[in-house]
Parts: sequence; C-alpha cells; structure tokens
Amino acid sequence: MKVVVPDLISPSYFPAIAAVRLGCLADRGIEAELDLHFPVTSAVEALRAGEFDLLAGAAHALFHAASDGGGVRLVAALSRHMYWFLVVRSDLGLGRDAPLDRLRGLRIGAAPGPDEGLIQMLADIGVGLDEVDVGPVPGTEGAGVSFGVTAADALADGRIDGFWANGMGAEVAVRNGVGTVVVDARRGDGPPAAQHYTFASLMATEWMARERPMELAAVRDGLVEAQRRLREDPNLATSVAEGLFPPMEAELTATLIARDAPFYQPEIRDEDVAALVEFARRRGLTDRNVAVQDLVVPMGIGS
Repeated sequence: MKVVVPDLISPSYFPAIAAVRLGCLADRGIEAELDLHFPVTSAVEALRAGEFDLLAGAAHALFHAASDGGGVRLVAALSRHMYWFLVVRSDLGLGRDAPLDRLRGLRIGAAPGPDEGLIQMLADIGVGLDEVDVGPVPGTEGAGVSFGVTAADALADGRIDGFWANGMGAEVAVRNGVGTVVVDARRGDGPPAAQHYTFASLMATEWMARERPMELAAVRDGLVEAQRRLREDPNLATSVAEGLFPPMEAELTATLIARDAPFYQPEIRDEDVAALVEFARRRGLTDRNVAVQDLVVPMGIGS
C-alpha cells in the first residue's frame, strides 16, 4: 500500500509515518511505503480516484473531493483537534494573549485545505479576507515540499508576515527567533469552536472499506499500535525521523511528539463528526446533512 502525506516534516501526520517506519503495518502483513502529495485538497481527489491507497490528512479535506464526502472514508483519527499553529513575525510584539484583530493588514501564508481553518477562525472573530491577506506561501508550489518548514523559511526571509502551519514549522520559526506563536488551536486558543473544526485523520476509499475490509482493519490496528508506542515512548520518534527528516528537524521531533502524544487517539466520536460537518457547512464545502455512518469506517470492520 502507498501511504500519502501532504506534509512530511511534521508531527501532524506522524502516527501514520511511524506505523510504516516502525514496522507496525508490516507486522500485520501490510507492506507499505510513504509518499508526499501536496496540497491535501489535491491529494484527497487523487485518493478518491484510486491513485493510491491511504491518505493521512485533515479530515475536512474529504469534502473537497465530494460535497457529501462520497468515495472517501475516515478510517481513524491520527490525533485529536485542529492541529495548526498561527505564527507571526517576532518583531510584531504579539503573543498568545494578543487580540486576533491585531492580525489586520498582515500577509499570512497557509496551504490549501488548512487555510479553511484559519479563514473560519478569523471570521468567527469578525475579521474578513479583505482585512487579512491569506494566501499561499512562496516556494510551496513544487513537488517534494514540506509546507511548515518552507513557511518558516519564508517568514525568516520577510516574504510573509506570518503562517498557519504544523508544529514543526512553528518550532523552527520560534527557535530561530523569527516567529512567535499567536494561536495554538489544539490547546484552545482562538474562538472556542476552532479547536473542533477538524482533526488529523487516516482516510481510505469507500471501495477499500467495502472490498478489502480485513486489510483496512489491519492498517487501523497498526496505526493504533504506532500511536500507543509513541505515547509510551516519544523518543521512538527520533529513530522514525532519522534519514527521513533533515538533521535539525529530526533532532526536534521527539520533543514535539512528546508534546502532542496525549492527543494521539484513534477514536472518531460522534461529536467529532458533528463538529466537522458543521465546519464544512460554514466553509461552504457541503450543504448536506451527512451522518456518521456516511463518513467513518465502523470500528468493527474486518473483525
């Protein structure tokens, strides 16, 4: 199987990466390889078309492939809650206690798909796209790019005033002294609903859920094992990252995984789906009344 991620050098989809690199899938008879496909909005369309088997990405991305989520199913959560950080230039003097309306007039880089979370969060506090310039990060158009680290580089070069990206990009910017975290959505910053807009998930095609349930159950079991091992020993992340991430990012990985490990839980609850669908409605991604069973592979599949 091919397991695709839209951003490789990142803790966002790390449980899926670890499931491959630690042999958790191989132990269950699943031969898997990793690949990168950016952005997630394009990747989910490719998944739906059958170009690869599994996608680790933002759960709401399935509505970019079809307004009712048809053709794609959520297999498991990689982690709980919306997982991006808003980082701005450190010389702006903003922090996590700063009113977000102070973002007016800034150029904020965000990837297609994740940008929906930022745009909705701004809308919830009454800030529109005519007041904040939300757009692509320069240099992220080509294949082989990891968005967060590239965004941190663009911030350092002054090509943007801030970015909305994963924990690795945020950490690199902060450690280099060029960025300050203004919003950590997962931990409740910003408007109250923002934490629950979306979450990191493992997705497969509806066809796979129907025709290859035993394999998909084995994949999910392998993911659950990888999450458990990372929760119990975050230092395992270093061996996963070495040779895959650049040296500095590989060294940082265990610290970031230790911080995020409590969120590495596979269950997708009814309330998670309800919040996800409401977010998709508000973003204009769907006008359907989508039920849990229409989006999520039942936990007992394959048993």
